[in-house]
Amino acid sequence: MNRSLLYLAISAMVCGLGQAAPAHAAVYSNGTATAQMRVQLTILPGCTIAATPMTFNAVQGSATGPVASTSSLTVICTASTGYNIGLNAGTVPASTETNRLLAGTLSGNTTTIPFGLFQDSGYGTPWGNTQGTNTLSDSGTGVGKVYTVYGQATLSATMPEPDVYSSTVTATVYF
Repeated sequence: MNRSLLYLAISAMVCGLGQAAPAHAAVYSNGTATAQMRVQLTILPGCTIAATPMTFNAVQGSATGPVASTSSLTVICTASTGYNIGLNAGTVPASTETNRLLAGTLSGNTTTIPFGLFQDSGYGTPWGNTQGTNTLSDSGTGVGKVYTVYGQATLSATMPEPDVYSSTVTATVYF
């Protein structure tokens, strides 16, 4: 056999060793032993909340009286988790949960417009942020629940200057 063929044969054998057939597990028949493996997942109580904007229709001229609008809150809580939903006074100074205010956004406009947030369409149950007093209570089911927030702004006989009046109210879910 010449040297070239010998090197070729050895090279083929070395390459073949690197691509050996998969090893099979041995089979044993001396006995068995077992152990229990506990598998566990802990679900903690939890909630999320999301809110849509509340936008009152634009008012023109000398309109007076209440102007109504709605918003939606979506709450998702773990099943059987009790919770309360609260709405704070908003970001306008001097606002309270019972007398929220919208403030003008133009420089120099110090006018405010009062508005209320309610749990019912008849505007009879104010929505505040004090648990056990003026929050809305419910219990989680593991899927989203949607709640309507009813808003009512009050326009007086003196129409304020043209502007965009706003406040930012924080919705909180306590669980």
